[in-house]
Amino acid sequence: MGRSGAGKTTLTQALYGEDIEYHKTQYVNYSQYIIDPPGEYIEDKQFGFALALYSYEVDVIGFILAANEPFSLYSPASTATATREVIGIVTQINAEGADPALAKEWLEIAGCEKVFFVDSVTREGLDKLIDYLGWDEPEKTDEKKIAAKKQKTAKKAKNKE
Repeated sequence: MGRSGAGKTTLTQALYGEDIEYHKTQYVNYSQYIIDPPGEYIEDKQFGFALALYSYEVDVIGFILAANEPFSLYSPASTATATREVIGIVTQINAEGADPALAKEWLEIAGCEKVFFVDSVTREGLDKLIDYLGWDEPEKTDEKKIAAKKQKTAKKAKNKE
């Protein structure tokens, strides 16, 4: 989770080995490993409950903060209420005006004990994050997409029973 423009969707595209294409997230995107909510969910406190609910569906929560952000939306010790591990992910580490050390400090104040530094465009730091999460970088192939769709369809059918 992170504010609009923090790089959540771009990070998701990079983690899946997809071409980086900007598009504004208008709704919660689910994929095999990642739930990508719109930034407005953290920017507007009335949507905070939705982030809490989505956090129950994941193994690890990622607090995403761009290295060039002028402030942090994460309150001190905000990870204390999480029922899952919360990691910090500093994005846009090579952007103009980036201060990765400050972003890391803000994430640590929020309670993130583990912080990763990534540049989704150059792919810097992605391997460490993927290794930590314990999943292999998916290959960009039609076979993988077909298998994922079959699995999703099977899950839906099973849930209807």
